[in-house]
Amino acid sequence: MPPAPLPDETPAPARVAVRVLCAFAAKTGDLDLRFTPSPSAQDGMQGHTTVTSRRSAGYQREVALSARCGELIVQGRADGFDPATPRLEEIKTHRGEADHIPDNHRALHWAQARVYGWMLCEQLGLDRIEVALVYFNIDTAQETVLPVWHSALELKTFFESLCERYADWARAERQHRTARDAALQALAFPFEAFRPGQREMAAAVYRAHGAARHLLAQAPTGIGKTMATLFAALRAAPAQGTHKLFYLTAKTPGRQLALHALQRMQVKPLRVLELVAREKACEHPDKACHGESCPLARGFYDRLPQAREDAAHTGWLDKPALRNIALKHDVCPYYLGQDLLRWSDVVVGDFNHFFDLSASAWNLTVNEDLRVGLLVDEAHNLIERARLMYSAELRPMAFQAVRKTAPAALKKSMERLHRQWGALARSQTQDHEVLPELPGAFIDALQRHSAELSDHLAHEPRDAHGDLQAWLFEVLHFLRVAEVFADHSMVDLTRAPATRSRVRHPVLNIRNLDPGPLLKPRWEAAHSATLFSATLRPMDYVSQLLGLPEDTARLEVPSPFDPSQLRVLVTPHISTRYNDRLESLERLVAVMATQYTERPGNYLAFFSSFQYLRQSFDRMQEQHPTIPVWAQSRGMSEPERDAFVARFTEESQGIGFAVLGGAFGEGIDLPGRRLIGAFIATLGMPQVNPVNEHLRQRLQTRFGEGYDYAYLFPGIQKVVQAAGRVIRGPSDDGVVVLMDDRFNRAEVRRLLPGWWRF
Repeated sequence: MPPAPLPDETPAPARVAVRVLCAFAAKTGDLDLRFTPSPSAQDGMQGHTTVTSRRSAGYQREVALSARCGELIVQGRADGFDPATPRLEEIKTHRGEADHIPDNHRALHWAQARVYGWMLCEQLGLDRIEVALVYFNIDTAQETVLPVWHSALELKTFFESLCERYADWARAERQHRTARDAALQALAFPFEAFRPGQREMAAAVYRAHGAARHLLAQAPTGIGKTMATLFAALRAAPAQGTHKLFYLTAKTPGRQLALHALQRMQVKPLRVLELVAREKACEHPDKACHGESCPLARGFYDRLPQAREDAAHTGWLDKPALRNIALKHDVCPYYLGQDLLRWSDVVVGDFNHFFDLSASAWNLTVNEDLRVGLLVDEAHNLIERARLMYSAELRPMAFQAVRKTAPAALKKSMERLHRQWGALARSQTQDHEVLPELPGAFIDALQRHSAELSDHLAHEPRDAHGDLQAWLFEVLHFLRVAEVFADHSMVDLTRAPATRSRVRHPVLNIRNLDPGPLLKPRWEAAHSATLFSATLRPMDYVSQLLGLPEDTARLEVPSPFDPSQLRVLVTPHISTRYNDRLESLERLVAVMATQYTERPGNYLAFFSSFQYLRQSFDRMQEQHPTIPVWAQSRGMSEPERDAFVARFTEESQGIGFAVLGGAFGEGIDLPGRRLIGAFIATLGMPQVNPVNEHLRQRLQTRFGEGYDYAYLFPGIQKVVQAAGRVIRGPSDDGVVVLMDDRFNRAEVRRLLPGWWRF
């Protein structure tokens, strides 16, 4: 770190939001996440509007305030102020009863209210002021008002005590930022030379981030996209005043590649944080997230400052390192990571950490008005992942299971919901039926059920058994998705399998079809973003479905590989269409066996489904029992997936059977003799069914290319990704066999890499 300022130097004051100051300095006691589900941001805004609209004339809303304390300037907006009393109001929306809001949450709310109270006293010269917490129940529209009179001196003393606790940290953070930016300005590329195409990509990323623009970059597998993007974005960060960089991936292997690249660069004092899902970080999955149950939640906020400081000094915070620090201080690793999200420079995590409806990184960016850069790896996956994030379903079997064993206190709300579900069933005339709008009466019943269920579980945590808790989470997610429902999505009923009940209740689905409108605010919040992949063609398709800004820059890096490295074959005598599969199996395995015999080695064979994979696998074993084969199975665990990949060695030979678009179609690296060829027995197109046909129709209306957007483009992207496993470096050579006559069609060929030679 740089030396402290000399006594005659006056450093510029550090600015901090009231929210950040209080979260840092005012939280004490247990971590308590009992069933008090937070309202959404939209609920919060509507609740604030409702409360303030009830106030008398002269009431002031969203009052901008600031106050200085030593080297700190504290800023924020008070929710409301009645000058006639005078009364400062801090408004908080909630579900359930206000009495069940955890003590540590309530302490934080009071801290914010008192800080705003002091700011008003100082600004208006008040000797005393009434400070009121107003809890607004968004389900009942009832207010719980907790007023307390304070003298200005009391509030000033409280304010200064918080600032004193924060000031040393703020000073250290400012020094850290200075040292970090100096290190990034001097950052050198960690290899002697760039790979072919890598410099071009790095330069484009640097220009885009330097100009606060977004970039869509397609570059072939093997040129070092991860290193190129990270190096360039980090170099551009100091001049742009970037607070933090989010590196977002679709799968675990991409996260590990990013961490490896960051380790290789050895940028000190850069703080690197790996975010993982809560279930993967939890040390006590059999316990609830509160101090009466989990030892790592008990006294969490009392021990958090020491753990935070230890982590800040450590700097490298991947999953194992973060876990070690957390357990050293007896705090929860997951929630320590959530706290460190604010204080880290580079955060490596999954797409959902920024793009999900309740994403922590997104909320931090917006709430703290941060200047962030995004690096989105394997960005072609974001289209389907975003659709899943913004979709939800309610399954009648799950509901009936909890209804049978539900506590008596929940019977009334469950019967109300049951009746509304039955009304939907009686109105349904087809096995799959698209509704013109959300079923209002059902949604109303579901909201009331959600409120009563949440409140009950807050009262009776022992009732929070697996099924009831899982059901609550399903309901909350469905309601969150319903809040953002618009013409980018559809709602439909799918008839469930027959049960003993008189009326077969349908599965209720909200399906996102075009994620662009919901992703658009995320891109707007980012200072700059680079989305990269080996398969982003056609770029108009990707850009439109991801809702990217119109001025997004585009880059296509030519392949550095010689066409002679890859032999591409098409089998015009084979059709893998559903109705032709059994009839063509004999020819399909014969082609695979012939290629393997001509050049023994390691191959991957890709199929459209597990059923087709198994048919081909069995036929291969029957017809060619001497060829070693192994197959992907449904629901493979991570160790099982690792074992599948481990069979591909420099000395081994055989054919691994896998499903296209699954775990082995992208994100695995098998250079040299570990993989010399791929058989692709599908165009990868989604199944034709009522849902996909409705998607096609909707995309035709929105973009004029329904079939291509719904079927052809996503299918061929998977094909190119799978084929990209074969050539990983300049010394590799291999073969790709495209086993379907449709690969000879012009509309398909134009989507395949230009450097391939047939």
